[in-house]
Amino acid sequence: MTQQRGGKGAGAVLGAATVATGLVAGVWFAYVCSVMPALARSDDRVFAEVMRNINDVIQNPLFFGVFFGAPILTAVAAWQHRATRTRVWTFAGLALSVAVFLVTSAVNVPLNDALAATGDVSAARDAFEGPWVAWNIVRAVLSTAGFVCLLGAFAARNRPRD
Repeated sequence: MTQQRGGKGAGAVLGAATVATGLVAGVWFAYVCSVMPALARSDDRVFAEVMRNINDVIQNPLFFGVFFGAPILTAVAAWQHRATRTRVWTFAGLALSVAVFLVTSAVNVPLNDALAATGDVSAARDAFEGPWVAWNIVRAVLSTAGFVCLLGAFAARNRPRD
């Protein structure tokens, strides 16, 4: 029975990974459907100022705990479930979580840094807004897909044995 379930504490780790991944997906989704459309209505100065402020305040222990916790917890869950029927779900969730981390690190954070470093807010917005919004949509889709995979893992884990 333990082999089929992933070992002691594996359900709690999978649950925590699922919650963290869902919270990250929710952050990106909130940008897609509210934050960025609202900022799109703003002039260049307001747009740059608000995005700079958001990028400053989001760097806090609560967000970082969830953002870094999602792939770390998912990696632990994938390892714990490597020999169970949930392995495909957990490893898919892990791949998607790592992809979100890579997109954020390689694209969104450098765009944030470039926006923060420039004095010409009009040029900064032109270089920032389109790519940032597009890659944030990618993050939202990847995170949501990862969340669905982890829900699938949870369902498979708790399904009675055939």
